[in-house]
Amino acid sequence: MQKSIPAMVRERCQKHPEKTVLRRKDQGHYRDISWQAMGEQVDACGRSLLASGIEPGDRVAIMARNCPEWVYADLGALSAGAVTVPVYHTEGLDALEHILADSGSRVLFLQSPLTAADLETRLEHLPGLELVILLEGSLPHPRIVTLKEFLARGSEIDAAALEARLEKLTPGDLATLVYTSGTTGPPKGAMLTHENILSNVRAAVSVFPINDEDVSLSFLPLSHVFERVDGYYLMLHQGAVIAYAESIDTVPLNLTEVQPTVVISVPRLYEKMFARVMERVLNGPWLKKQLFFGAVKIGRQYTTRQLAGETKGFLLETGMALARKAVFSKLQERLGGRLRFFISGGAPLMRNIAEFFLAADIPIYEGYGLTETAAGIAVNTPEKMRLGTVGRPLPGIELKIAADGEILARGPGVFGGYWNRAELTRDAFRDGWFCTGDIGELDGDGFLAITDRKKDLIVTAGGENIAPQNLENRFKSDKYLANAMVYGDGKPFLTALLVPNFENLEKYADYKKIDYLNHCDLVSHPRILDLIRRRIDQMQAELPSFKRVKRFTLISRDFSAEEGEVTPTLKIKRKAIRDHFDKVLEGMYQASDHGSHDSGFCIIADTPGEAQPPGKQTR
Repeated sequence: MQKSIPAMVRERCQKHPEKTVLRRKDQGHYRDISWQAMGEQVDACGRSLLASGIEPGDRVAIMARNCPEWVYADLGALSAGAVTVPVYHTEGLDALEHILADSGSRVLFLQSPLTAADLETRLEHLPGLELVILLEGSLPHPRIVTLKEFLARGSEIDAAALEARLEKLTPGDLATLVYTSGTTGPPKGAMLTHENILSNVRAAVSVFPINDEDVSLSFLPLSHVFERVDGYYLMLHQGAVIAYAESIDTVPLNLTEVQPTVVISVPRLYEKMFARVMERVLNGPWLKKQLFFGAVKIGRQYTTRQLAGETKGFLLETGMALARKAVFSKLQERLGGRLRFFISGGAPLMRNIAEFFLAADIPIYEGYGLTETAAGIAVNTPEKMRLGTVGRPLPGIELKIAADGEILARGPGVFGGYWNRAELTRDAFRDGWFCTGDIGELDGDGFLAITDRKKDLIVTAGGENIAPQNLENRFKSDKYLANAMVYGDGKPFLTALLVPNFENLEKYADYKKIDYLNHCDLVSHPRILDLIRRRIDQMQAELPSFKRVKRFTLISRDFSAEEGEVTPTLKIKRKAIRDHFDKVLEGMYQASDHGSHDSGFCIIADTPGEAQPPGKQTR
């Protein structure tokens, strides 16, 4: 059993030096990087860090898109005994400065020359940051060097010096500080050891059939613990190939080029895939529509029996074989043609989407975990799967439900605490159990279902407890809606900010001959508001009155990471949205009655709450 992450990687490099481990797109073509080539780059990086004075336990930050250099920097730093501090490449300058200062990072690997130029003005506030290594471009500054200049430093360092550092690593040594995305406040660094991460990798390996024949497409940020542990370390542990997408926008193209067998992502990707499939089908010929929905019906019957452990019978087996050949193979082609399964995490997956992909013979195995648990602690697997749940606890993980419904966890993957935050660390544990902050239920077979975030629960003025994610997921399943945030804590009824799916809404408006010039006109048009109100009412029809959204506001753009309204993995940041849209939210409670008074809101200023809605219409 390996003592550390770099020891695990070095073992693979020695066993299979010529095999491919990484793929990157260069000049229009994917090019292979072997284990040997990767190992050489990792060692060069590690030796250069030694030459730069890095000592065991020093922090080394990485702010870059997913690429081989991210891996070289990470594994090189870990080999030198350092602690890596990942930073989202989209992070703003204030957050970057906070993380660098809070972690006490001595070195920063940085991809963007533009960010480096901005950071240059802040270096006087970061005296502990001794070296910035630019992965791209150059910038004249005594503390900023190019990657080539940095790697030249290590040429005089003997390989044995790096080997000695690596050998001294123990499972309990700190490997990384992963700063939470800050949905509830400033980012705080979760301390994860080599064993925290490796125990999670070993647990995942025991339940997922991933091997050296697999290929994974990497596009979730490596700064996120889900991608880092399961999309990176797990793949290296099993000898799989990691291919890097050019960007999130090129994922559909890269899927066909890379032909992955495994894809790890957040639910938003699957939601978009599902929406695109349904749009093509619904706009297609009548016969193709009937064929598609007939195939999905057969697929659902087949998977229902499969999950229940029942025999399928000759007719159903034959029907499924025909459905695969006539319909589902087309979907597989768009995904590269070799995909065995998806893994989903980071946010709740809507059940109808899980059901669809399972019926289409491309299962999505939904799991659950947190930064503080080194990613997954429960997951559905090929052997044990139950729709509507996030699966059973991984081997070695114990889960229980507290009296107030909170999920508590304990096991080798659970972190040791928050960096420099002793009080927060104490608050995170209860009698040796980590308090996840999520509300959930364990069924009789040990499958975990997540209800909501404990801090997100809405308590209305009438004292009713409401989980907003349930409503938000209902709304997001509608073809005309892309995003939603439900509001109403301490209020007499629920309201919502709704983001349209503008592509579908524009098609509807054109078909109905509704005049509009832009998104502002669209969200404010009375006929559009009537359409959304009818659909909202239909989605809420069976809910008790206190759980229904009484009023909504359509807004003219989606919640954005640039405005700090969503995390890099697209989870909404409720406090930021409430602050930005304070006047809009409070405005929905101004009418004296509790009836429907829906409106559109045009965002034309940098700060949504200060925007002027010149085209505002109220229904």
